[in-house]
Amino acid sequence: MQEILTKEAASQGLQRLAAEIVDRLSGAEELALVGIRRGGAPIAVHLASLIEKNTGIQVPIGAVDITLYRDDAPAPLPNPRIGKSDVPFDVRSKKIVLVDDVLYTGRTVRAAMHALLDYGRSRAILLAVLVDRGGRELPIQPDFVVMSTEVSATEQVEVQASNDGFRAIVVGG
Repeated sequence: MQEILTKEAASQGLQRLAAEIVDRLSGAEELALVGIRRGGAPIAVHLASLIEKNTGIQVPIGAVDITLYRDDAPAPLPNPRIGKSDVPFDVRSKKIVLVDDVLYTGRTVRAAMHALLDYGRSRAILLAVLVDRGGRELPIQPDFVVMSTEVSATEQVEVQASNDGFRAIVVGG
């Protein structure tokens, strides 16, 4: 196990991301955050609180479960663990920032975009991730990223969340 992103570095990086998102969208009035369940949802909540602290605007937050939208299961899942998708706002008037913990092949993000489209067509979809680990199989890139690194296919990046922040470790190999 090797720590690649400390809680302190993650905290500073998320503060930077919050500012970059608001700057790129010229404010937070049309912004909404949608976390990809499991890992992206708590990061989306954290980003929303940082944006509200910086701008005074309460950003709508949602979450999507991508279990039924995956294209990389070799066969139908026998007992899929399906979580709840919850997007409690009209996506058609929003610029959505999809939030995930780790970007790898791009298949999770593709599935999340399909899930999000079930709610309607948003004005834009951007992607924010805590860690981009490389290894893309689809042409999907983050618009906002805290950390980019190269990790071998035999290793896994895990983001650990706690009350006092997030950290990322590499396991396996």
